[in-house]
Amino acid sequence: MKHLYVSAAIAPLLLIMPAVAQAADAAKPAKEEAAFTTGVAKGRDRLDSATSTSALRESEIEVLGARSLGEVLRNIPGIRAEYAGGEGNANYSIRGLPLSGTGSKYVQFQEDGLPVLEFGDMQSFGPDMFMRGDLNLSAVETIRGGSASTFASNSPGGVINLISKTGDTEGGAVQATYGLNYGEKRVDADYGYKLSDTLRMHIGGFYREGEGPRDVGFTAYKGGQIKANITKTFENGYVRLNAKYLDDRTPAYLFVPIRVTGTNADPTFTGPANFDLKTDSLLSPATSNVLTLGRNNEIVQHDIRNGQHAVVKSIGLDAQFDVSGWTLSEKFRFADISGSNLGVRPIAVAPAFGLAFATGGPGATLAFGSGPLAGQAIPSAAALNGNGLMTTTVLIDTQAKSLDNFTNDIRASRVWEVGGGNLTTTVGFYKSSQDYNQFWSFLNALTDVRGDGDTSLIDVRTAAGALVTQNGYVAYGIGGALYHRVYDVNYGVDAPYASINYHIGKIAVGGSLRYDMGNVDGTLYGAELGGGRIGVATVDINSNGVISPPETRVATLPLGQPGRVDYNYNYLSYSAGVNYRIAEQLAVFGRYSRGGRASADKILFTPAVNYATGKLVDGSSAYDTVKQAELGLKYRVSGITFNVTAFSARTGEQNVQVNSDATGAIRVENIIRGYKAKGVELEAAVRRGPFSVTAGATYTDAKISKDVTHPEFVGNKPRHQADLIYSVTPQVEFKYGSAGVNVIGTTSSYAQDTNQLKLPGYTLVNAFVQVRPIENVQLMLNVNNLFNELALSDVEQAAIPASGVVLGRAYNGRTASATLRYTF
Repeated sequence: MKHLYVSAAIAPLLLIMPAVAQAADAAKPAKEEAAFTTGVAKGRDRLDSATSTSALRESEIEVLGARSLGEVLRNIPGIRAEYAGGEGNANYSIRGLPLSGTGSKYVQFQEDGLPVLEFGDMQSFGPDMFMRGDLNLSAVETIRGGSASTFASNSPGGVINLISKTGDTEGGAVQATYGLNYGEKRVDADYGYKLSDTLRMHIGGFYREGEGPRDVGFTAYKGGQIKANITKTFENGYVRLNAKYLDDRTPAYLFVPIRVTGTNADPTFTGPANFDLKTDSLLSPATSNVLTLGRNNEIVQHDIRNGQHAVVKSIGLDAQFDVSGWTLSEKFRFADISGSNLGVRPIAVAPAFGLAFATGGPGATLAFGSGPLAGQAIPSAAALNGNGLMTTTVLIDTQAKSLDNFTNDIRASRVWEVGGGNLTTTVGFYKSSQDYNQFWSFLNALTDVRGDGDTSLIDVRTAAGALVTQNGYVAYGIGGALYHRVYDVNYGVDAPYASINYHIGKIAVGGSLRYDMGNVDGTLYGAELGGGRIGVATVDINSNGVISPPETRVATLPLGQPGRVDYNYNYLSYSAGVNYRIAEQLAVFGRYSRGGRASADKILFTPAVNYATGKLVDGSSAYDTVKQAELGLKYRVSGITFNVTAFSARTGEQNVQVNSDATGAIRVENIIRGYKAKGVELEAAVRRGPFSVTAGATYTDAKISKDVTHPEFVGNKPRHQADLIYSVTPQVEFKYGSAGVNVIGTTSSYAQDTNQLKLPGYTLVNAFVQVRPIENVQLMLNVNNLFNELALSDVEQAAIPASGVVLGRAYNGRTASATLRYTF
């Protein structure tokens, strides 16, 4: 379903704008606010605001040499980023809030002040999949806790806002980047121009292609983005139109087999023979073919090499005017969003002879089922590829027909002189419509474990020679028809909000409220909804006239038995804080906030909804809440910045979590759980002459405080939650360039909530050198993971299994790139 309409909230401003524009003369344009503006009522000096905020400017982002958005955000204090899966669909959280699912449940991702997707953890399609950093990027602003929950919906943990250039600085750049030890060729460009004293524009984008940092045997990265905006300024404000087109394809690096020795408390992780955890994956041309039944039960073929394919076409408006003492602002965007996410996702790993026996019985034999060796017998299962391993794998095929969204945020602010101080009042209204129209198909296959982009699907024959599989497929579904689904749902959000802030002398005190009203409407299809729905059939998938055993296990959709979704929800968010500016260079603050987050798709296909009526089942909730308290200190003098914030957070949530049992088998659970966390967040920057260093660190003590599904987990640390995460970037400027390193690291954490198997801590060092040999020309060399350290992002098993092999993901090994830039 698609929804394109303009909220009634925008109408008054649209009526005002022409009159305001006619009344304004074309003289000197108004100076636009340069203070921190994300997640607050009005941009102001950060030392006058009772919030914990950070910003990375363009020059700071440039030296990081980041290959993905996650690699940028890992440098911001308080933000936990797990980005081993590639360019998109990373996991993000803030200040000990849990990573029980995927995506960024408690953090909203924005571009220029509006959300990219209404919900940050929509399954298979996270907001970072539809965002790219390029030369258009002016800054990344983040607010953690504080007023984020009242100035944006579904953002109780914080907001991450990517801010675009707007042409206020004339000129541009063209640059070319080449991967020195991996496959990447990329061209970026941007240009800003003042068409007149009151009219300016900016345009930029990139295009790239290549195999990428892992050996997959095909061009895994291909595509680009173009963004543009034009700004008209008046004596009392501005109007800006913006547009974006993104069409980019990147791979999904999912779990791979990892050998583990030692103990749960002190494990040693290594790659299987002939498989490098830092440069290999199970992606290859031979594991790319997907045959399934589509959303209308027709035979369809998709290609896993399309990976995470993101397509965005958006248009928007940003306007602000001062009228009769009020500042009126309006932000609007419509985004046409679609794409796909395909990958190879192992769910079990075992010796090849064991999987042969489990699939084909005693005496079963193996042969290659795909690729250049298809049909060739495998003489020794134990010696297969030198490691003797195979995986039972899910070939994941998710297609997003529509993730379209409309967002509109209108607000009015006024500063009043009251009692010798300034009283700032703000009222606003936010409206959004978010489509969630997806098709899922999970298919069961067998693969070997081989590096260099040569992984193959594996066929199994019985001792009598009967083929049990078909081109490596065990079934055209998994568990019958699990995860063979169609979602066609729309989420509508209406949220009035208001804030008040009184600043007198050295003291500022304020509070804000937001009331979110959600409407969820749509249809689901899938045998998992129960009620007698049948989801398995016999279908000649390869159309050869012969029915193979896997073709008797084909997942289908019960199209005549839809599930209804039709419910409403509402919740109140609030925040209050006080800031005391002790001196010009020193301030302290305190804040308490409560925010909500709609459960969205995480309660679909669960018992929380009655699919006959579409209503919530009694006792079920459509949202989760986060409560946070903060005490902070901010210090800033020439060349030195130091911020420290102590925090406490509590949250309760419903989610879908992938776990493993005592045998290492993977299962998916619906969890109802509570968490609590406390800690300290540090941020510092020092500059002395040519030398500078920026640093950030977060210490967190987090616990599971309640667990309905697993009460034995109460008191345990949440999975992946390290006590300490940190980043340090020292840099030196010299006459013709600069050089430095970016160090990021974490202490150990637990793989799962059982608190058994530990993931080792790590420190990754990334080096950069910039040389400016002549005017307007710059050569940059970036080396990520300089020392080629093995750093694990996640492991699925809760403890070391008897096989000594787990499933997990590691960050990329050493990658080096060179960039030549010409500015004009």
